Amino acid sequence: MPMVLLQCDKDIPEREKHIYLKVDGEDSRDYLPVANASTIPGTLSERGCAFCGAKLVIGGVLKDTIQMIHGPIGCAYDTWHTKRYPSDNGHFQMKYVWSTDMKESHIVFGGEKRLEKSMHEAFDEMPEIKRMIVYTTCPTALIGDDIKAVAKKVMEARPDVDIFTCECPGFAGVSQSKGHHVLNIGWVNEKVGTVEPEITSKYTMNFIGDYNIQGDSELLQQYWDKLGIQVIAHFTGNANYDDLRSMHRAQLNVVNCARSAGYIANELKKKYGIPRLDIDSWGFNYMAEGIRKISAFFGIEEKGEALIAEEYAKWKPKLDWYKERLRGTKMAIWTGGPRLWHWTKSVEDDLGVQVVAMSSKFGHQEDFEKVIARGQAGTYYIDDGNELEFFEIIDLVKPDVIFTGPRVGELVKKLHIPYVNGHAYHNGPYMGFEGFVNLARDMYNAIYNPLLKLAATDPRGALTTPAKEAAE
Repeated sequence: MPMVLLQCDKDIPEREKHIYLKVDGEDSRDYLPVANASTIPGTLSERGCAFCGAKLVIGGVLKDTIQMIHGPIGCAYDTWHTKRYPSDNGHFQMKYVWSTDMKESHIVFGGEKRLEKSMHEAFDEMPEIKRMIVYTTCPTALIGDDIKAVAKKVMEARPDVDIFTCECPGFAGVSQSKGHHVLNIGWVNEKVGTVEPEITSKYTMNFIGDYNIQGDSELLQQYWDKLGIQVIAHFTGNANYDDLRSMHRAQLNVVNCARSAGYIANELKKKYGIPRLDIDSWGFNYMAEGIRKISAFFGIEEKGEALIAEEYAKWKPKLDWYKERLRGTKMAIWTGGPRLWHWTKSVEDDLGVQVVAMSSKFGHQEDFEKVIARGQAGTYYIDDGNELEFFEIIDLVKPDVIFTGPRVGELVKKLHIPYVNGHAYHNGPYMGFEGFVNLARDMYNAIYNPLLKLAATDPRGALTTPAKEAAE
């Protein structure tokens, strides 16, 4: 039986259904970890909430939009400056955070008047900004504030502004994945088709599920420019609000992060007949395959092959230098969801790295199907992992480097294990050919950095007192 009950979970035996050890000869379809289910009481989850999935991951990336968070100040602060998605207009969306700063009295008497006042204040303070997204949070949803009615009233008073409302409080789903879904469906139903784009190429597409983390979107845009493809909208990296209202005019939807944005691609296909094409943009082999797929759709295969040859000539020697030094490295990936299956085969094929453990915060079972199919036997796959499980898995697989977020990263650094930020990157971008060389460089620098070994050496030698648990 490949499902695993770790020693630390002996008092929470339900966790066995969430941890899978891949073995040879087993049909992994019979043993998929339970995913996208409520966190089991008693386990300390690393998940984000549904509001976080809507605001932090998708909406908050837009570079020309006020992000009005209707709730306590903590909800705004917690989703500000925790992801590095720059923009080409001076990083407007990273500089500011907006909140109605709800207090106890507003919860008791209602917060709609405070929301209306805050929206007008935001537009007055930033007169050049004419677009806004308003989010509910747990307390404002519980008291029933009608943010759609308030938004309508503000738009009537200000005819030159446009406002989108996202009713996705933190408790709306089991993880941030629910927030992705709510914003995707709300946007295609309410905003797509309300602006007509200027068409400048006979080849047009939407690039969906890329958030310009440390410049990913801007790097990939260079490829599309060389191929002569007009990107109507990036959903939502380095994008304008009105770009996303024009998505109905694209000939093709190219999907990168299927978990956070596959929903809108499906809806655009149903509503406007736009075909969906999924690609991986991390890794040389995957990126080349993605360019070939897109080029084949538009009938520009020769341009695609020329672009791939140009990028390989420029970046492959650099990648090979790192591959020679990283081959055999054991890597753990503890991130959100799709990066598990985006990265596992690319680091194995392009860098010779062995992935030995993976943990997903908000992945669904289809994400586990993909990553288990791409992964090797002997690898652990964990849904909604917690801190104690991470420590036990580290002892079992002994990774040389861990790609994860800053919260878990701080823990593994104390164990003197090299860590690379798998959420917002160390020194990105990581997508595309140049980006994957950046990923390899950060992995190399983390592993060969002597500071962690020095930090693990106690200069007091034998005089040190062994550490004891508090119970001892």
